[in-house]
Amino acid sequence: MFKSEIWVSNSPAKIDKRFPGRWLGLAAAGIAVTVLFATSKLDPKHLHWPTAMPGKIAPLAMSGGNPYLRALMRTISASEANDSSPYTLLYGGSHIQDLGQHPDRCVPIGWGPNQGRCTTAAGRYQFITTTWLEKAEQYHPSSSGEWIWQGYSFAPEYQDQVVYAWLADSEYWGSDLSGLLERGQLSRVLKDLSGTWTSLGDGIESNRITPYLSEIYEQMLAEELAIAHAKAP
Repeated sequence: MFKSEIWVSNSPAKIDKRFPGRWLGLAAAGIAVTVLFATSKLDPKHLHWPTAMPGKIAPLAMSGGNPYLRALMRTISASEANDSSPYTLLYGGSHIQDLGQHPDRCVPIGWGPNQGRCTTAAGRYQFITTTWLEKAEQYHPSSSGEWIWQGYSFAPEYQDQVVYAWLADSEYWGSDLSGLLERGQLSRVLKDLSGTWTSLGDGIESNRITPYLSEIYEQMLAEELAIAHAKAP
């Protein structure tokens, strides 16, 4: 979970007043899908996302990119969103169907250091609303630089693309994460990222997956290198 995106739970789920009315929900997921199909600007990415068999880690929705960063992304999601359908996952285990924008639902936290508060963490990388809008403004493919007027698509491919571009931003992190990974410095990378994703070992919310992150990363890296090799000319 993101360290800086916690909301007190004795207030109603956070409503962002900059987008009046955009948080009004539909009564059922089936109605939501019907409305999406009826929308003239339907993005098919909103309705299709990679899933995995139980115990497996889903592939990324995006194509291309550095295999070391791709393996890191899958490792982050293994700890943050350990689910067969991670792109639709809300904190606490429930799922959403409409990925047209970040769901912005503040879910009560039932355990750990933030128990008694709530979080809007959602998707494969458990973005809270404010961080998603901030990073989407910088890295989303459809960014106009005016995020206050729009809700960026939360489609799986865009979740991946935003995180990939963020991780590749050496100026933000103060180091070249892909270069560190290529030199075998996974522990340093996870430590550097633990202030953002708090389940990565040096954060405040380790979980049952945290002790196995190195093994998971090596498995993901082997898969991603094999994919990259197969696609090489």
